[in-house]
Amino acid sequence: MRIALFEDQQVANFSPIALLRPVFELRCGHFTARERIEQTLPIQEWGGLIRPWLEETYRALHPDARINDEAWLAQRPTLLVNGRWLGDPRTLTHVDAGRVGIVDEQVAWIVVSPDEAVLIDANAPSDGIEQLARTRKPIDAGGRLVAHPWDLVHHNGRQLTTDYQLRSRAQHPVGSTPQFAIQGSLQDVHIDLTAEIDPYVVIDVRRGPVWIDGGVRLLPFTRIEGPCFIGRETQVFRAHVREGTSIGPVCRVGGEIEESILHGFANKYHDGFLGHSYVCPWVNLGALTSNSDLKNDYSHVSVPVAGASVDTGSTKVGCFIGDHTKTALGTLFNTGSSIGVMTMLLPGGELLPKHVPSFSRLWHGELQPLPEGIGPSVEIARTAMARRNRELTPAMERLLQEVCRQTEAERQRAFARAKGQPQVAARSADSGSRLTAGELT
Repeated sequence: MRIALFEDQQVANFSPIALLRPVFELRCGHFTARERIEQTLPIQEWGGLIRPWLEETYRALHPDARINDEAWLAQRPTLLVNGRWLGDPRTLTHVDAGRVGIVDEQVAWIVVSPDEAVLIDANAPSDGIEQLARTRKPIDAGGRLVAHPWDLVHHNGRQLTTDYQLRSRAQHPVGSTPQFAIQGSLQDVHIDLTAEIDPYVVIDVRRGPVWIDGGVRLLPFTRIEGPCFIGRETQVFRAHVREGTSIGPVCRVGGEIEESILHGFANKYHDGFLGHSYVCPWVNLGALTSNSDLKNDYSHVSVPVAGASVDTGSTKVGCFIGDHTKTALGTLFNTGSSIGVMTMLLPGGELLPKHVPSFSRLWHGELQPLPEGIGPSVEIARTAMARRNRELTPAMERLLQEVCRQTEAERQRAFARAKGQPQVAARSADSGSRLTAGELT
């Protein structure tokens, strides 16, 4: 089977969490879209059509993939799959080349012949794909096309259950008197043989399944509620992980988490609440960092996307945090916050502004440029990655420099607004563990 995943024109809506990766590498459920297809289908060759500035780093991560390779597309018929498609890959096993899979009048998949491949610009494939789609008979592809970061969070609970059912399982043997407690059916729990679970851990699968991957460690006084996924080599410290949560590989997690996605290689070691949020790799959330995910008046939450406010149509929305961002002690995120790549956040005792652009800092309540450029932050990133046995390669550093250039206009607009309009934070009226706040305008 020959498949290529593509990014369409809506990829800009996934800022800041897709600034450093293709949209099909965003996590929902157990997997990214690419991982789910690779886990499910017998693929002999695969490729990707992605933004050109991502090519170098993505090729290094996936040397077997054919990235933005128009000559490869012209060799044999290829199934193109929209990277935003959240559907069942098993439906792609026997697709009809004369049809096109459609979700909400948008292309989810299409088979492209070698003769037709000349119509597709690898760096901007949408126009060519839409032109070819008009020559096919449309059918319902099933599933959905996510359109914004909060869609990944919204659909995460259902996708966790679906992915659990898709995967084959080698159950960890659980004795008749285990030192930890399982509430619900053992059929809804997967515990890898290499996982370590200490006494006084509770795994509750009465509302959905729980998957504990290889090398995971659950420390005492941790409660995991399904549906939930805990990725490989993640450590969970005396945490309350509530239903609908995905925690990717090599994370350090504590406190309370509800219906959120930690992509992988992220730290939330200390107490604090994270709800209805997406956290990218190499983010470190300092002690007592918390976010609001519900407004006092229960109205719909809006989120800044590249600085422009978008109504989510939902009352429960948290924050979306780009790669390499660091928060200091007691950082408080407002409802529906967008925090860019490589930001440094030192709170001033109030809720942060909803939009903190990439490569900037919030210093005692004032939004500022990084005082010495991005060089010191790159060195911090290098140190943080080395602590997890990963390397910040020259290609990754070039990508950071490029994204810094691309986000300059957004950053300057944010600085201008901050100077002209003082930030006014509405204080919480809730005495419980969650912060609830009116939105900043």
